Amino acid sequence: MFTTPPPETTMNQRATTGISSLPTDILESHILTRLDGQTLASATCTSISLSAGGNHNHQLWSNVCHSTWPSTTGNRVGKIISTFSDNKNGPRSFFSQSFPLPAPEPTAVSPPPYPTRSLPASELISAVDIYYRNKPILTKTEETETTSDWFRCSPFRIDLLDPKEVISTQIQQPTGEETCTALMDDMTLSWILIDPVNKQSVNLSSHKPVSVHRHWLSGEVQLCFVSILGVGGAVVQVGIAVICSGSEDGEMQVREVTMEVEDMDGKHLNGRDSMVILRRVMEGKRGSGLDRVEEARMRHRRVLRWRVICRTSTLKVLRRKTSFIRHYLR
Repeated sequence: MFTTPPPETTMNQRATTGISSLPTDILESHILTRLDGQTLASATCTSISLSAGGNHNHQLWSNVCHSTWPSTTGNRVGKIISTFSDNKNGPRSFFSQSFPLPAPEPTAVSPPPYPTRSLPASELISAVDIYYRNKPILTKTEETETTSDWFRCSPFRIDLLDPKEVISTQIQQPTGEETCTALMDDMTLSWILIDPVNKQSVNLSSHKPVSVHRHWLSGEVQLCFVSILGVGGAVVQVGIAVICSGSEDGEMQVREVTMEVEDMDGKHLNGRDSMVILRRVMEGKRGSGLDRVEEARMRHRRVLRWRVICRTSTLKVLRRKTSFIRHYLR
Protein backbone atom coordinates (compact mmCIF):
# COMPACT_ATOMS: atom_id res chain seq x y z
CA MET A 1 0.00 0.00 0.00
CA PHE A 2 1.44 3.33 -1.06
CA THR A 3 1.08 6.50 0.95
CA THR A 4 1.40 9.98 -0.38
CA PRO A 5 4.55 11.66 0.95
CA PRO A 6 4.00 14.90 2.81
CA PRO A 7 4.57 18.01 0.70
CA GLU A 8 8.06 19.37 0.87
CA THR A 9 8.56 22.57 2.75
CA THR A 10 10.41 25.11 0.69
CA MET A 11 13.49 26.78 2.00
CA ASN A 12 11.72 30.13 2.07
CA GLN A 13 8.88 28.67 4.13
CA ARG A 14 11.28 27.11 6.60
CA ALA A 15 13.21 30.37 6.90
CA THR A 16 10.05 32.37 7.40
CA THR A 17 8.74 29.92 10.00
CA GLY A 18 12.05 30.04 11.86
CA ILE A 19 12.18 33.84 11.92
CA SER A 20 8.53 34.16 12.87
CA SER A 21 9.04 31.86 15.85
CA LEU A 22 11.68 34.11 17.40
CA PRO A 23 10.63 36.37 20.28
CA THR A 24 10.14 39.97 19.23
CA ASP A 25 12.79 41.30 21.61
CA ILE A 26 15.40 38.89 20.22
CA LEU A 27 14.46 39.81 16.67
CA GLU A 28 14.66 43.56 17.26
CA SER A 29 17.66 43.61 19.60
CA HIS A 30 19.98 40.98 18.15
CA ILE A 31 19.12 40.56 14.46
CA LEU A 32 17.68 43.70 12.93
CA THR A 33 20.24 45.91 14.66
CA ARG A 34 23.04 44.13 12.76
CA LEU A 35 21.68 45.11 9.35
CA ASP A 36 22.53 48.19 7.34
CA GLY A 37 19.72 50.36 6.06
CA GLN A 38 19.42 48.86 2.58
CA THR A 39 19.44 45.28 3.91
CA LEU A 40 16.98 46.19 6.66
CA ALA A 41 14.58 47.73 4.16
CA SER A 42 14.72 44.56 2.04
CA ALA A 43 14.37 42.27 5.05
CA THR A 44 11.21 43.98 6.28
CA CYS A 45 9.53 43.07 3.00
CA THR A 46 10.07 39.32 3.42
CA SER A 47 7.81 38.47 6.36
CA ILE A 48 5.13 39.92 8.59
CA SER A 49 7.24 39.55 11.73
CA LEU A 50 10.20 41.37 10.19
CA SER A 51 7.91 44.05 8.85
CA ALA A 52 6.30 44.57 12.24
CA GLY A 53 9.65 44.58 14.01
CA GLY A 54 11.44 46.82 11.53
CA ASN A 55 9.06 49.23 9.87
CA HIS A 56 7.62 50.66 13.08
CA ASN A 57 10.77 50.71 15.19
CA HIS A 58 11.58 54.41 15.38
CA GLN A 59 14.81 53.99 17.35
CA LEU A 60 16.11 51.25 15.06
CA TRP A 61 15.76 53.42 11.95
CA SER A 62 17.09 56.45 13.78
CA ASN A 63 20.27 54.50 14.56
CA VAL A 64 20.48 53.40 10.92
CA CYS A 65 20.30 57.02 9.72
CA HIS A 66 22.92 58.15 12.23
CA SER A 67 25.35 55.36 11.31
CA THR A 68 24.86 55.90 7.57
CA TRP A 69 25.04 59.70 7.76
CA PRO A 70 26.74 61.05 10.92
CA SER A 71 25.65 64.55 9.86
CA THR A 72 22.08 63.63 10.92
CA THR A 73 23.03 63.26 14.59
CA GLY A 74 22.65 66.98 15.35
CA ASN A 75 19.71 68.03 17.51
CA ARG A 76 17.91 70.12 14.90
CA VAL A 77 18.31 67.68 12.02
CA GLY A 78 17.33 64.79 14.28
CA LYS A 79 14.14 66.56 15.35
CA ILE A 80 13.22 67.35 11.73
CA ILE A 81 13.80 63.76 10.64
CA SER A 82 11.59 62.48 13.45
CA THR A 83 8.65 64.46 12.00
CA PHE A 84 8.86 62.89 8.53
CA SER A 85 5.89 60.69 7.53
CA ASP A 86 3.49 62.38 9.98
CA ASN A 87 5.59 61.18 12.94
CA LYS A 88 4.77 57.49 12.25
CA ASN A 89 8.36 56.48 11.57
CA GLY A 90 10.19 59.58 10.43
CA PRO A 91 13.70 58.05 10.24
CA ARG A 92 12.51 55.22 7.98
CA SER A 93 10.78 57.69 5.66
CA PHE A 94 13.90 59.87 5.66
CA PHE A 95 16.09 56.87 4.76
CA SER A 96 13.80 55.82 1.90
CA GLN A 97 13.96 59.34 0.46
CA SER A 98 17.69 59.93 1.00
CA PHE A 99 19.46 56.66 0.21
CA PRO A 100 18.59 55.97 -3.47
CA LEU A 101 19.16 58.24 -6.44
CA PRO A 102 16.20 60.29 -7.66
CA ALA A 103 14.44 58.39 -10.42
CA PRO A 104 14.80 59.87 -13.93
CA GLU A 105 11.67 61.73 -14.96
CA PRO A 106 11.68 62.61 -18.66
CA THR A 107 8.19 64.07 -18.89
CA ALA A 108 6.43 66.17 -21.47
CA VAL A 109 7.59 69.76 -21.63
CA SER A 110 5.41 72.09 -19.59
CA PRO A 111 5.91 75.82 -19.17
CA PRO A 112 7.22 77.08 -15.82
CA PRO A 113 6.28 77.48 -13.09
CA TYR A 114 5.86 73.71 -12.81
CA PRO A 115 2.93 72.62 -10.64
CA THR A 116 3.93 71.43 -7.18
CA ARG A 117 2.14 70.14 -4.11
CA SER A 118 4.69 71.59 -1.68
CA LEU A 119 4.70 74.83 0.25
CA PRO A 120 7.57 77.23 -0.47
CA ALA A 121 10.60 76.31 1.61
CA SER A 122 12.14 79.18 3.56
CA GLU A 123 15.44 77.32 3.88
CA LEU A 124 17.35 74.21 2.88
CA ILE A 125 19.49 72.16 5.22
CA SER A 126 22.50 70.37 3.77
CA ALA A 127 23.68 67.24 5.58
CA VAL A 128 27.05 66.27 4.10
CA ASP A 129 29.34 63.31 4.84
CA ILE A 130 32.62 62.57 3.04
CA TYR A 131 34.43 59.28 3.53
CA TYR A 132 37.81 57.98 2.45
CA ARG A 133 38.07 54.18 2.49
CA ASN A 134 35.01 54.03 4.74
CA LYS A 135 36.50 56.43 7.29
CA PRO A 136 34.86 59.86 7.74
CA ILE A 137 36.97 62.88 6.86
CA LEU A 138 34.21 65.52 6.90
CA THR A 139 30.77 65.65 8.47
CA LYS A 140 28.85 68.90 8.46
CA THR A 141 25.43 70.51 8.18
CA GLU A 142 24.77 73.87 6.54
CA GLU A 143 21.61 76.00 6.52
CA THR A 144 20.77 78.06 3.42
CA GLU A 145 17.98 80.64 3.34
CA THR A 146 15.98 80.62 0.12
CA THR A 147 13.67 83.64 0.27
CA SER A 148 15.92 86.67 -0.23
CA ASP A 149 16.20 88.41 -3.60
CA TRP A 150 19.94 87.77 -3.53
CA PHE A 151 19.43 83.99 -3.33
CA ARG A 152 16.61 83.89 -5.87
CA CYS A 153 18.40 85.97 -8.52
CA SER A 154 21.99 84.78 -8.06
CA PRO A 155 23.37 81.50 -9.43
CA PHE A 156 22.45 78.65 -7.09
CA ARG A 157 25.51 77.76 -5.04
CA ILE A 158 26.03 76.28 -1.59
CA ASP A 159 29.49 76.56 -0.05
CA LEU A 160 29.94 74.06 2.74
CA LEU A 161 33.22 75.49 4.04
CA ASP A 162 34.14 79.05 4.97
CA PRO A 163 36.77 80.73 2.76
CA LYS A 164 39.60 80.15 5.25
CA GLU A 165 38.36 76.81 6.57
CA VAL A 166 40.61 73.83 5.84
CA ILE A 167 39.95 70.17 6.65
CA SER A 168 43.09 68.11 7.19
CA THR A 169 43.13 64.47 6.09
CA GLN A 170 45.52 61.54 6.12
CA ILE A 171 45.16 61.04 2.35
CA GLN A 172 48.46 61.23 0.52
CA GLN A 173 48.61 63.87 -2.19
CA PRO A 174 48.29 62.18 -5.62
CA THR A 175 51.42 62.35 -7.74
CA GLY A 176 49.99 61.18 -11.05
CA GLU A 177 46.96 59.95 -12.95
CA GLU A 178 47.16 56.49 -11.41
CA THR A 179 46.75 57.74 -7.85
CA CYS A 180 44.00 60.11 -8.96
CA THR A 181 42.13 57.20 -10.50
CA ALA A 182 42.30 55.34 -7.18
CA LEU A 183 40.29 58.15 -5.58
CA MET A 184 37.37 57.23 -7.88
CA ASP A 185 36.79 54.16 -5.69
CA ASP A 186 38.24 55.28 -2.36
CA MET A 187 36.28 58.52 -1.87
CA THR A 188 32.52 58.65 -1.21
CA LEU A 189 30.26 61.62 -0.58
CA SER A 190 26.67 62.03 0.52
CA TRP A 191 24.93 65.41 0.19
CA ILE A 192 21.34 65.34 1.44
CA LEU A 193 19.18 68.41 0.94
CA ILE A 194 16.44 68.62 3.56
CA ASP A 195 13.28 70.73 3.25
CA PRO A 196 12.21 71.21 6.88
CA VAL A 197 8.89 72.82 5.93
CA ASN A 198 7.54 69.99 3.75
CA LYS A 199 9.45 67.17 5.52
CA GLN A 200 11.18 66.05 2.33
CA SER A 201 14.75 65.19 1.43
CA VAL A 202 16.85 64.02 -1.49
CA ASN A 203 20.45 62.85 -1.87
CA LEU A 204 22.04 64.67 -4.81
CA SER A 205 25.42 62.92 -4.86
CA SER A 206 26.61 60.16 -7.17
CA HIS A 207 28.07 58.54 -4.01
CA LYS A 208 31.45 58.13 -5.72
CA PRO A 209 33.17 60.63 -8.04
CA VAL A 210 32.33 60.65 -11.73
CA SER A 211 35.71 62.27 -12.43
CA VAL A 212 38.95 63.21 -10.66
CA HIS A 213 41.36 65.81 -12.09
CA ARG A 214 44.71 67.04 -10.88
CA HIS A 215 45.96 70.46 -11.92
CA TRP A 216 49.30 70.05 -13.67
CA LEU A 217 50.84 73.14 -12.06
CA SER A 218 49.30 73.67 -8.61
CA GLY A 219 48.70 70.00 -7.89
CA GLU A 220 45.16 70.73 -6.69
CA VAL A 221 42.79 67.78 -7.01
CA GLN A 222 39.15 68.26 -7.95
CA LEU A 223 36.66 65.45 -7.37
CA CYS A 224 33.31 65.81 -9.13
CA PHE A 225 30.08 64.20 -7.91
CA VAL A 226 26.87 64.75 -9.87
CA SER A 227 23.19 64.03 -10.01
CA ILE A 228 21.42 64.21 -13.39
CA LEU A 229 17.76 65.10 -13.02
CA GLY A 230 14.90 65.08 -15.51
CA VAL A 231 12.19 67.57 -14.56
CA GLY A 232 9.30 68.88 -16.63
CA GLY A 233 10.84 67.83 -19.94
CA ALA A 234 14.26 69.34 -19.12
CA VAL A 235 17.46 67.72 -17.92
CA VAL A 236 19.67 69.49 -15.38
CA GLN A 237 22.88 68.58 -13.60
CA VAL A 238 23.55 69.11 -9.91
CA GLY A 239 27.32 69.27 -9.56
CA ILE A 240 29.25 68.82 -6.32
CA ALA A 241 32.93 69.75 -6.38
CA VAL A 242 35.45 68.80 -3.71
CA ILE A 243 38.75 70.66 -4.12
CA CYS A 244 41.82 69.46 -2.22
CA SER A 245 45.33 70.83 -2.06
CA GLY A 246 48.56 69.46 -0.66
CA SER A 247 50.11 70.31 2.69
CA GLU A 248 53.73 70.50 3.77
CA ASP A 249 53.66 66.95 5.05
CA GLY A 250 52.35 65.63 1.70
CA GLU A 251 48.77 64.99 2.85
CA MET A 252 45.67 66.43 1.20
CA GLN A 253 43.55 69.18 2.73
CA VAL A 254 39.93 69.77 1.77
CA ARG A 255 39.53 73.47 0.92
CA GLU A 256 36.22 73.69 -0.98
CA VAL A 257 33.01 71.69 -1.06
CA THR A 258 30.36 73.31 -3.26
CA MET A 259 27.07 72.51 -4.97
CA GLU A 260 25.77 74.17 -8.16
CA VAL A 261 22.96 73.52 -10.65
CA GLU A 262 23.43 73.69 -14.45
CA ASP A 263 21.22 73.16 -17.46
CA MET A 264 22.15 70.96 -20.42
CA ASP A 265 24.22 73.72 -21.99
CA GLY A 266 26.30 74.23 -18.84
CA LYS A 267 24.54 77.45 -17.85
CA HIS A 268 24.22 78.00 -14.11
CA LEU A 269 20.63 78.22 -12.87
CA ASN A 270 19.62 80.84 -10.34
CA GLY A 271 18.17 80.13 -6.93
CA ARG A 272 14.55 80.65 -7.97
CA ASP A 273 14.65 78.18 -10.87
CA SER A 274 16.77 75.71 -8.91
CA MET A 275 14.26 75.64 -6.05
CA VAL A 276 11.44 74.83 -8.47
CA ILE A 277 13.44 71.88 -9.77
CA LEU A 278 14.52 70.67 -6.34
CA ARG A 279 10.96 70.76 -5.05
CA ARG A 280 9.78 68.64 -7.96
CA VAL A 281 12.63 66.19 -7.43
CA MET A 282 11.89 65.86 -3.71
CA GLU A 283 8.27 65.08 -4.52
CA GLY A 284 9.22 62.56 -7.20
CA LYS A 285 10.04 58.88 -7.15
CA ARG A 286 13.32 57.32 -6.08
CA GLY A 287 15.31 54.50 -7.62
CA SER A 288 15.91 51.13 -6.01
CA GLY A 289 19.24 52.09 -4.47
CA LEU A 290 20.99 49.26 -6.34
CA ASP A 291 24.05 50.04 -8.49
CA ARG A 292 23.62 53.74 -7.74
CA VAL A 293 27.27 54.52 -8.48
CA GLU A 294 27.23 53.01 -11.96
CA GLU A 295 23.79 54.46 -12.62
CA ALA A 296 25.00 57.97 -11.73
CA ARG A 297 28.15 57.61 -13.85
CA MET A 298 26.12 56.34 -16.80
CA ARG A 299 23.79 59.35 -16.60
CA HIS A 300 26.79 61.67 -16.47
CA ARG A 301 28.40 60.06 -19.53
CA ARG A 302 25.22 60.60 -21.52
CA VAL A 303 25.13 64.27 -20.61
CA LEU A 304 28.78 64.63 -21.66
CA ARG A 305 27.98 63.05 -25.02
CA TRP A 306 25.10 65.49 -25.41
CA ARG A 307 27.39 68.45 -24.76
CA VAL A 308 29.83 67.18 -27.37
CA ILE A 309 26.95 67.16 -29.85
CA CYS A 310 26.13 70.74 -28.83
CA ARG A 311 29.64 71.87 -29.73
CA THR A 312 29.80 70.06 -33.05
CA SER A 313 26.56 70.91 -34.80
CA THR A 314 23.86 73.41 -33.87
CA LEU A 315 21.47 71.95 -36.43
CA LYS A 316 22.03 68.46 -35.11
CA VAL A 317 21.33 69.72 -31.61
CA LEU A 318 17.96 71.07 -32.65
CA ARG A 319 17.05 67.75 -34.22
CA ARG A 320 18.25 65.60 -31.33
CA LYS A 321 17.43 67.67 -28.27
CA THR A 322 13.83 66.52 -27.92
CA SER A 323 14.85 62.94 -28.67
CA PHE A 324 17.58 63.00 -26.02
CA ILE A 325 15.26 64.27 -23.31
CA ARG A 326 12.60 61.72 -24.22
CA HIS A 327 14.97 58.77 -24.13
CA TYR A 328 17.49 60.01 -21.60
CA LEU A 329 18.69 57.36 -19.19
CA ARG A 330 16.75 54.49 -20.71
